[in-house]
Amino acid sequence: MKLKNYEVHLPNYSIGDKIYDKIGPVCESYGKKVLVIGGEKALAAAYDKIKYYVERTNLEIIGKELFGENCTYATVERLRTMPSYQEADMVFGVGGGKTLDTVKCLCITDDKPVFTFPTIASNCSACTSVSIMYNEDGTFLKPHFFVRPAMHAFIDTEIIAKAPSQYMWAGIGDTYAKYYEATISSRDEQLEHFTSLGMAVSRMCRDPLIDYGPQAFADHKQRLCTYEVEQVVLAIVVTTGIASIFLTKDFTPDYNSGLAHAVFYAMTSYPVIEKRHLHGEVVGFGVLLALLVDQQYDEFEKIYDLNRAIGLPTSLDDIEITEGQWKECMNRIPDMSDVAHYPYKVTEKMLEDAMNILKERVRKDTYEKK
Repeated sequence: MKLKNYEVHLPNYSIGDKIYDKIGPVCESYGKKVLVIGGEKALAAAYDKIKYYVERTNLEIIGKELFGENCTYATVERLRTMPSYQEADMVFGVGGGKTLDTVKCLCITDDKPVFTFPTIASNCSACTSVSIMYNEDGTFLKPHFFVRPAMHAFIDTEIIAKAPSQYMWAGIGDTYAKYYEATISSRDEQLEHFTSLGMAVSRMCRDPLIDYGPQAFADHKQRLCTYEVEQVVLAIVVTTGIASIFLTKDFTPDYNSGLAHAVFYAMTSYPVIEKRHLHGEVVGFGVLLALLVDQQYDEFEKIYDLNRAIGLPTSLDDIEITEGQWKECMNRIPDMSDVAHYPYKVTEKMLEDAMNILKERVRKDTYEKK
């Protein structure tokens, strides 16, 4: 294998229920003027707490702005033209995946320090060096890779515990997908050190969710921040982010995606997915199909049981996709970039067979309940 030069920037993070008291020590060396950009609900949940701790530092908040509705290049350019952004020494991104991906695309491109404040545990955007970009109509466009992630992620478990539990629910599906997609995409390849490290880390994207997922979800619904909740939050936000960085080969998504994500992106063509379903929710359904296509039947049973335990989808009906729409997806998925690096060619026949097995499994459960 030819030797390469490469650099890896790992995410820095703090986690806890009073972790915003680290804002001063972490951020003051980057300047003084702070612009806060976030989603409406996220700012309502976190801004006052951020402001409280900022007022006890040498920092100054010079503006609070809503990020927009979607992570698009047009949104990034709109934010870039704001006088408050031009004046700011740093940006605090507050919210979920689309907000954090937007501020990363804005600031890292401009080499402006950006700090992430996730308010939900639905994905790893707070710690990754990639933004998932969308078209103006809400459909997937492409991943936009960076040399580094945000400067630091402040993961406040008190705020996350009070967020709607559906976000952690979806985050579980998106997180265990990392392990399965990475192991399939890298199969039978000679891996470089950083990719092998990513593969090893990816195991921790699955194991804590099987061990703690059902209890964490039950606790989160009670707005409790228990040990189980913290372990699942760390897996979703931090572990997956670290794995993502190491699994990005030459800034292409060789090992960072797979069939489960192809299923999701194919389904974004239907408005019901964007309007009524979450990314990780649909990806979690896609993992079931990916494991069946790959003939990992024991692993399929583990994830099927986990999905059933916490209510993640196990059928097309659960995500409001019709048989006709699924047939259209089967036509598109084999040619999608997410499966371009698979160890075999994904075919419509594989997808059809996998869906038939899944339907039979669901029918069996329904029959046994009666």
